[in-house]
Amino acid sequence: MKQDLQEVSVQQIRSFRLHSHHLDAIYSPDDVEEITGASGIINSPPGSWETAMHVRVPSLTLSDIENLLNTKKSLVQAWSLRGAPAIFPVADSGAFLSALVAKPGEAWIYTKGIKLALDFLQTEFETLFALMLKVMPQLDNLTVTSKSQLDRTIANWMQPLLPPAMQDSWNEPSMYGYSESQIVGDSIVSFMLRPCAFLGLVVFADRQGISPTFTSFKNWVGQALEADAEAEKQLVRKFLHCYGPATVGMLVSWLGCSGQQGKRLWQTVSDEIEPVKSLDQKAFILSVDKEQLFSEPSFTRELLLLGGHDPYLDCRDRLALLPDPSHNQLVWRTVTNPGVVLQQGEIIGVWTGLKKSKGIEAKISLWAKTKNRKQLQNLAEEYAAFRQQKLVSVEIE
Repeated sequence: MKQDLQEVSVQQIRSFRLHSHHLDAIYSPDDVEEITGASGIINSPPGSWETAMHVRVPSLTLSDIENLLNTKKSLVQAWSLRGAPAIFPVADSGAFLSALVAKPGEAWIYTKGIKLALDFLQTEFETLFALMLKVMPQLDNLTVTSKSQLDRTIANWMQPLLPPAMQDSWNEPSMYGYSESQIVGDSIVSFMLRPCAFLGLVVFADRQGISPTFTSFKNWVGQALEADAEAEKQLVRKFLHCYGPATVGMLVSWLGCSGQQGKRLWQTVSDEIEPVKSLDQKAFILSVDKEQLFSEPSFTRELLLLGGHDPYLDCRDRLALLPDPSHNQLVWRTVTNPGVVLQQGEIIGVWTGLKKSKGIEAKISLWAKTKNRKQLQNLAEEYAAFRQQKLVSVEIE
């Protein structure tokens, strides 16, 4: 006889995820590694992680946050989930880097578009990647400013190793729309930098003005990325703890990996998960999270202003946060998402904070009622102060 699955309510999901994402309370600077290690913090566009940290640890200043990454170096920034820049503890590098390494027969994350350049060069991914792996250790003693310069530097390192018949084509203008500033070799390197990041061969270093800089994991952290037998399990556990109940398809989407790789990773925790009914479908949770998930929902922080790329919003079941799908396009855009107004874990509106000559002008658009309009203004003021700006105005629609 088929047993009915225990159903989890939307309120329970929101309460559970707020806790998992450290949005259920005001946290201490001592909790930074736990916070950033929960699911990693995507830092795209640059500065997104600063806003995410401010919401969780309001006592941190911009200078404090910069020092965590660039001076204390307990955190590291590297291309990770979906090939995007992410910030996470050095101690969790296995989960956010090594676990993403593709096995034989699996496509690497972020490399789908490289086929156009490979076809032009009439070569295979593995052939060029092997050459790139030979030259990447040169970053152990070098820091390169700007992504375009990194691409060109590595392309120049690789060129002498190419077959003579391929070298002229390597220097042809790129076919990806940057023909004036990018050559084919640059584009090849750009795609392959993500796999190199997963292997610990390249990370972000200090930011110089508006330009990022790059070096190797070994040069930045002081030691090479070490193999971790538990890395793959840790990654999937982190996903389920922060975004459960979930399915293997949601994991694949979150990672930006192939279905083959996602299914393999999912199987590493097959003995640690169990099914529940969530949003009218079968989904899975970590068994150790069951008690917390099914407990009475608690919303200590009633109202929050989140940045548009906050980890809490990186779920794949958006109905859990936003019941009306007609508002999805207002929240999750192709680029430059607005911030969101969160009430008891539900998205009830969006907000923007535009920097003007005199300070920040905040605009808040709500599609659900709230009794806490004064609190919204206070939160906007706190955000402006964090950005070291004066709040010029707050418009609430």
